[in-house]
Amino acid sequence: MGFTAVAGWGGLGFVLLAVVVNACYLRARLPMPGAKPDGVAAAFAAAGNALKLPSVLAPASWLGTTVFAAGLLSVLPGGWALAGFAGVLLQNATFAVVEALRFGVAAAARDGEPVAGLWGFSAVLFGFNQVFLAIALLGFSVAGAQAGLFADWHAWLGYASAALLFVSASAAPYHVDGTNRLAPVGLVGWLGWITWIVAGGGTLLAL
Repeated sequence: MGFTAVAGWGGLGFVLLAVVVNACYLRARLPMPGAKPDGVAAAFAAAGNALKLPSVLAPASWLGTTVFAAGLLSVLPGGWALAGFAGVLLQNATFAVVEALRFGVAAAARDGEPVAGLWGFSAVLFGFNQVFLAIALLGFSVAGAQAGLFADWHAWLGYASAALLFVSASAAPYHVDGTNRLAPVGLVGWLGWITWIVAGGGTLLAL
């Protein structure tokens, strides 16, 4: 199996893991970034393994996106592809911090300490992180379109999702108190991102 095929499977594996992890968080009713601070402490104090178990999968998801992005970089020349690769690396690094901050919130909550500062930090960082997804989508979509690797709809899905994620990232400061009304915009952009990855993974597997 060549590297591009491995990269394609890496992208598809990331999407699967991302869906599973988010489903676990929703099932456990853990507060998501952007939620109002009220009730955050109680929810995280009682989280237990509901927080730990999904996070075990996080490193594998970051490995998958990195290999996927490296596969695209290996077949797409130029600066735009480099920008896309940088976006993926920055997203992975930032989200690792976001994941770690959730455990900080949980530890503080269990000890009866205030969590508002940590929660605000986590929520705003999560919001700003969307700009790195936008960079990844924009860079790889432009490079893929110029090289003729991506279909027109695939490239335009990348552009549209990047725009939505950028707008949502710009509103990240309003995550701190749960007043961000553009959160659904970021969700739509994220759904576009994982759909774009599925299409990109299929493209790499077909090479």
